[in-house]
Amino acid sequence: MTIPSTVDPVPPALPTEPTAARRGDRRARRRLPPRAAFVLHRVGRAVLCLAVVVVATFAIVHLVPGDPVRAALGPSATPELVASTRAQLGLDTPAARQFVAYVTGLPRGDLGVSLQTHRDVGATLAERLPATLTLALLGFVLAALGALIIGITTSVGAHRRRHRIADAVVSWLLGAIIAVPELLSAIGLVALFGVTLGVLPVAGWGDLDQAILPVVALALGPMAYLARIVHVEMLAVLDTPYLTTARSKRLPARLLYLRHALPNMITGALTAGGLVLSGMVAGTVVIETVFAIPGLGTTIVSSITAKDYPMIQGVVLVYATLVLALNLLVDLILATLDPRSSIMEG
Repeated sequence: MTIPSTVDPVPPALPTEPTAARRGDRRARRRLPPRAAFVLHRVGRAVLCLAVVVVATFAIVHLVPGDPVRAALGPSATPELVASTRAQLGLDTPAARQFVAYVTGLPRGDLGVSLQTHRDVGATLAERLPATLTLALLGFVLAALGALIIGITTSVGAHRRRHRIADAVVSWLLGAIIAVPELLSAIGLVALFGVTLGVLPVAGWGDLDQAILPVVALALGPMAYLARIVHVEMLAVLDTPYLTTARSKRLPARLLYLRHALPNMITGALTAGGLVLSGMVAGTVVIETVFAIPGLGTTIVSSITAKDYPMIQGVVLVYATLVLALNLLVDLILATLDPRSSIMEG
């Protein structure tokens, strides 16, 4: 007599599924490196912002009341000429079709034809862009150098508790310069050096003496702002333990401040500098108008006055591209200098 077994038969072994850890490892291997993911994220965000700018600019300029063709041709133009010009430029079609034609032409560099000059917008912007870039870059270099000299000098004097009165006066002057608009700074420089003293030209572009007043007018406010940032950042670095240790070794001032202190405060100053440079690119509109510089600033002012839609859209697109490109460049530099920075997480 056989006794039935009470032990259940062991089921056949089934193929095991990958564990959560293994699945996580596979996903991690499929991920991009942190730096590549950061670059793609920033580039994608810049492209999205640029798309918003394109849509918003097209919508705004087409909502402005008035007939741009009539404004460009003048009141004496016949209705037939106005109608034929509008048809030639494609302005007699619905706004949606105009937008599609505009967007599809952007990858080819086709920005349309100016209503004022009847020239290609891209060719005009290519001629005007170098003056704007040169003005902005020279102004930024002057602002950055002046801010470093003023900020480091005042912070070292304040940390040593010397020259307190001079430091307070410099701080007050910097605050006053920041509060003065660029337009008033430019007019003041023209009145002093161009009209009263007569030592510098007040208009034009191309010669070295013609660039002095515009560059200084553009750089004054940003220089004061950056100098305050450098002053605060430098004071914070001078109180750190490693600077105290370096100071106890009786290192020369050149090594102490330039080699040990300056690299450790450059991240904060560079962040502010990127924002300042972007603002200076946009701020060239005022300076170019005051000093009659043939750049993008004077171009957009005259285009708005004449309701030149294609030129307005082209200038705004170029300005937006420059600002976004500068912000992207600053983010990449910050991520390279300090990979542990929180900017890599954003």
